[in-house]
Amino acid sequence: MILKVLDTDGTPYHGGRGAWSLPTKNADGTWTPGDWMPEIANPVLCECGYHGCEDAQVIAWLGPTLYEMEARGTTIRGDDKLVASEARLLRRIETWNDRTARLFAVWCARQALALVPHPDPRSIAACDVAERFANGQATREELAAAGAAAGAAAGAAAWAAAWAAAWAAQWSRLREMLELTQ
Repeated sequence: MILKVLDTDGTPYHGGRGAWSLPTKNADGTWTPGDWMPEIANPVLCECGYHGCEDAQVIAWLGPTLYEMEARGTTIRGDDKLVASEARLLRRIETWNDRTARLFAVWCARQALALVPHPDPRSIAACDVAERFANGQATREELAAAGAAAGAAAGAAAWAAAWAAAWAAQWSRLREMLELTQ
């Protein structure tokens, strides 16, 4: 499956210009594809053409809305995307929405925190509030407060890391100086 990430108004989210012809959802739940976009001769990755990605590549391109894209004509595949001379959008992926995006972000944060030997409780609490917010169980004020607390935790961790690096550098320099005088 080829996917296309767009802003909420159908314009490119990761660069480019213009607006896509969006598919429409019918009363019976089926989709009518958008129009084929005008052909672009000689598409070039990252330069010109209609860019999309395979489903395994979408993690690098996430954004506000996600569509299934059909490509035809010249199609060039790169490591993390593809470009085609012609494309149209078939349907919106409705399961990718604000809630699932927030829950995915919380999942990513929890995975990162699992790598930290002793994560700051403020960061864990921020994940809890963000998850509750995504599920409609926390207010924007609670989310902002949790974000500020997590930011303070990150600042404290950065300060501690910088202090430890400076101390290690000074200790290393002192050892060098002592070795030179022997």
